[in-house]
Amino acid sequence: MIRALVSGAAGKVGSEVVRAVTAAEGMEVVAAVDPGAAPGEVDDGAGGRIALSGDLAAALAEVKPDVMVDFTHPRVVKDNVWTGLSAGVDIVLGTTGLSEEQLAALAADAPAGTTLFFAPNFAIGAVLMMLFAEQAARYMPNAEIVELHHDKKADAPSGTAIRTARMVAAARSTTPEVPGKDTELPGMEGARGALVDGVHVHSVRSPGLVAHQEVIFGGQGQTLTIRHDSIDRTSFMPGVVLAIREVGAREGLVVGLEKLMGE
Repeated sequence: MIRALVSGAAGKVGSEVVRAVTAAEGMEVVAAVDPGAAPGEVDDGAGGRIALSGDLAAALAEVKPDVMVDFTHPRVVKDNVWTGLSAGVDIVLGTTGLSEEQLAALAADAPAGTTLFFAPNFAIGAVLMMLFAEQAARYMPNAEIVELHHDKKADAPSGTAIRTARMVAAARSTTPEVPGKDTELPGMEGARGALVDGVHVHSVRSPGLVAHQEVIFGGQGQTLTIRHDSIDRTSFMPGVVLAIREVGAREGLVVGLEKLMGE
């Protein structure tokens, strides 16, 4: 039985993680934490309630879980990850905001035998979208990314968009020329979005959205669009459950759900 602590359990994604882990065979939620939250309870989705704590370090020391799953906020994620790793607990991280360099540093300083697994997106379809975009970039190097999320998302561009841009940039055989400035119109700077490894990324934030991304490739007389839509946060749960099952068999830093798929 894999014993999981869910950090961010009172949030929209974290509460789904609690229900998904409770429903999954061979694993259980042994603690629900939401740093800074008032003590309370969360629904486990199976007719039960789990006590909600606001003290991550205390919960880790009390229950000694096998895995900590973190879906919290960019401003607290670094401290959360280090708190879990320093306690000798494997981490499944879905909170964005840390660079791969920061993740690598955290994993390098962690006790031997621990694993830090990070995925910018746990939806299987989103992972496939990134892999398909990587393949397309070999033949159509001109690409731009549009990512759309709910208005409460704290970071932009999204972690998925950043990782997609880097995969596209690494895969293409030629690098299209990037203009020296993104607009000729004064006061309209930023119209072309952020530039991530030479790939323009545009971010949309609006109520009613969940998580959406399209990668638009342009070529002579043609375009190719690869799009993924998460219309419900439950789309992330199969990937989260997969990561919880697999993280204990790894060591160090592992980035990307594709590293676990098909194994």
